[in-house]
Amino acid sequence: MKQTISRYLIKKYLRFDKTQPFITVSAILAFLGVTIGLTVLMVTMALMNGMMKEFEHKLFIMNYPITILPFGGSNVAKGDLEHLKSKLPNLKFSPYILSQVVLKQGQSLDGGMIFGINFEDEAAVNSIVGDALKNTPTFNEYDILAGHGIKEALILDKGDKMTVVFMQGDPSGLALFPKIKRFTFQEEFNSGLINYDKAYMFTTMSSLAKVLGYEEGVYDGIHVYSAEPMKDIEAIRDLLPSNLRAIGWWQQNGNFFSAFELEKRALFIVLMLITLVASLNIVSSLLMTIMNRRQEIALLLSLGAKISEIKKTFFGIGMAIGCSGIVFGILLGFVAIFALGNFDIISLPADVYGSSKLPLDLSVKDFVLIVFGALAIVAASSYYPTKKATQVDILGTLRNE
Repeated sequence: MKQTISRYLIKKYLRFDKTQPFITVSAILAFLGVTIGLTVLMVTMALMNGMMKEFEHKLFIMNYPITILPFGGSNVAKGDLEHLKSKLPNLKFSPYILSQVVLKQGQSLDGGMIFGINFEDEAAVNSIVGDALKNTPTFNEYDILAGHGIKEALILDKGDKMTVVFMQGDPSGLALFPKIKRFTFQEEFNSGLINYDKAYMFTTMSSLAKVLGYEEGVYDGIHVYSAEPMKDIEAIRDLLPSNLRAIGWWQQNGNFFSAFELEKRALFIVLMLITLVASLNIVSSLLMTIMNRRQEIALLLSLGAKISEIKKTFFGIGMAIGCSGIVFGILLGFVAIFALGNFDIISLPADVYGSSKLPLDLSVKDFVLIVFGALAIVAASSYYPTKKATQVDILGTLRNE
């Protein structure tokens, strides 16, 4: 009986009332507000997640999952590399030599960082180098693989000679003496991150070792590829001598992702306020319905209807408006995410982001938080008018109305 009365009253009060059209208009506005709020929130969270994963992927490639570095003025020895390979055969290692340089081509000057690598080893840990080897399978001594930004800045074509200036310190520490070497530009790479494409170059390890005077089997560091770097970094640290340390890519870029996560949380809170503002229309709609139906409420209570039935009725009306908005908002949100992710409705500069389409990825966690957050707001908005509905003065209302 309780359920029947509540359902009957909910259906009745949700119908359009010609005498009080503003009540229906207010309910429709509440419905649309919740719908639009959820749609915007879903698309925004999907965009934030997609952008974060896109940058994470690119930074993962150019910064490497794990990097082994020396400290205290020491170097990485070949014996250290062989020891790691024997103990951790599931990981891929690529030793490197590194130097900061000045590039000269004609009258153009630019700065950069040049890596001396074994190209086959590096291709196993860096897909950018692997893609370059598909176009140019062999790099000879003093051949250069340079970023797209360097090629554009120095106006290079394949086979062009470029002057690389190395600044080496005098053993006494009193002066810097430039060492100049001509390299041949062979291939370009495009990581999608302009700061790396304008600074990074790769050449053979033997070439850079000769220029810098490195002995064979001495490195400045080791790039490591791991499918589970946060787990494997501990195993690597246990095997390293005291003069070496392992650093994960998340440690090298921790501030960037922390700022991104903070921005995402702030946007979530701000956009959830849209749903909160929309829910105020639920409050106003229910209060107007209660004021308009005071006589009926008083009559029902005088005839034996319980307070709980009246509460269920108006709470159900509020939840019906809010939940219908949530359902339509979810459906519209998924449609918007699909459309924006698969069609060039909004185009991005592909040279900056690597793709002209918006990177959208709505996580299950964010979706659950959005839905439960909206439900909590709608439920809270329905509670106050429900409580007011049971505070009707039965005798006074029936006598005067």
